[in-house]
Amino acid sequence: MPEHPQTELAPQGGQTPQISEAPQGSGDAWGSKTSAPRRSPFTDPSPDSGTSAVIDLPAYGQGFVDDPYPYYAKLREQGPVHRIRTPYDQDSWLVVGHEAVRAALADPRLGKDWSNANLERVVGEAPLFTNMLDVDPPHHTRLRKLVAKEFTSRRVEALRPRVQHLTDELLDAMLAAPDGRADLIEALAFPLPMTVICELLGVPSIDRESFRAWSHELVSPTGPDEVVRATQEMSDYLSALIETQRREPVDGLLSALIRTSDEDGDRLSRDELIGTAFLLLVAGHETTVNLIANGVRALLEHPAQLAALRADDGLLDNAVEEMLRYDGPVETATWRCASEPVELGGTVIPAGSPVLISLASASRDPQRFAAADDFDITRDPRGHVAFGHGIHFCLGAPLARLEGRIALRSLLDRCPSLALDTAADAPNWRTGLLMRGMDRLPIRWDG
Repeated sequence: MPEHPQTELAPQGGQTPQISEAPQGSGDAWGSKTSAPRRSPFTDPSPDSGTSAVIDLPAYGQGFVDDPYPYYAKLREQGPVHRIRTPYDQDSWLVVGHEAVRAALADPRLGKDWSNANLERVVGEAPLFTNMLDVDPPHHTRLRKLVAKEFTSRRVEALRPRVQHLTDELLDAMLAAPDGRADLIEALAFPLPMTVICELLGVPSIDRESFRAWSHELVSPTGPDEVVRATQEMSDYLSALIETQRREPVDGLLSALIRTSDEDGDRLSRDELIGTAFLLLVAGHETTVNLIANGVRALLEHPAQLAALRADDGLLDNAVEEMLRYDGPVETATWRCASEPVELGGTVIPAGSPVLISLASASRDPQRFAAADDFDITRDPRGHVAFGHGIHFCLGAPLARLEGRIALRSLLDRCPSLALDTAADAPNWRTGLLMRGMDRLPIRWDG
């Protein structure tokens, strides 16, 4: 989730992109929605200009939203660091390519301290963003340590029977549809991780539809006013929830975090509790929704890979890793800010500059993965950065993997004729640079 979705940057000016043919996205089961001709945002750098020209991402149009990978490939060819204008009319720097992305994610100079950045805050210092994803060490170290005590691999593994039971219940309901058709996101990919994280936190009665709407607005913003509203409403909701559990503790992670302390007696403050609850609830479902939906779509669009997985259960874990690499749930890591001038790949990012790091470009880099644009569940996908890298590596990665594996195996076992429902309206890819996911995924299993 964004470190500061409340932040809007005033346009910084820059070079008007040249007009030329833009790279074409790949087709899909519903057919390409990309129209041509389109205005290209690319300005070929002159020999002495480096990558100083501003690349206008909105000029990519719908093609970039539907299939950003050809565009990232073009950017990788030009170099690892680029000045860009985002769809939110923000000027920033973008890092692409596997080597540069891993280096940037691990570079402490690209941190979360925005005090020296010339940025206009839309919602100010909201408590939602007082969490470990939004701060640098030593504050980050302290918050992660307190949360990690209640988020151990043993606790995640103990959830396996419950995740399987929930998956079975959701598939029972889905398969009862008389027409043999459903939206996989509505039937399984959303309710499974949302139920699991709510139960883990001890908030089973949460208003899930409201929370879903707030979450979508914060990770895929539609406008500054909407972001402010979602931030305030979610903050108020979580504040009331925490106060209720402070008075009446329950068996769950949230109550445990309220009372937890480290060896020095440290505890999470009220704002830190709100921010941590926000982080766990949003990251705990948004990522897995996209993992399941994007992964199933990739599998159904590649029949040979689907057949290979059906023939060999032993490929399941590797298939999930390839899904994460091929079309992962997060397109760019959350915002960083350069604390000092940072040289990366021959380009200097000025101090105070906002920086986006493209996870999607790293996982499709042919310098790291042979035939990187091919979906191949038998390849070695190790080294992908779908869950990040460095100190902000996703704490919930084991839970997302567990849910993804159980959901995929159960779905294939119970739907031997599973296919994309191409008679239904094509799904739309969600806008924004943070999450990579669809609004729905029509499927059928009626043969």
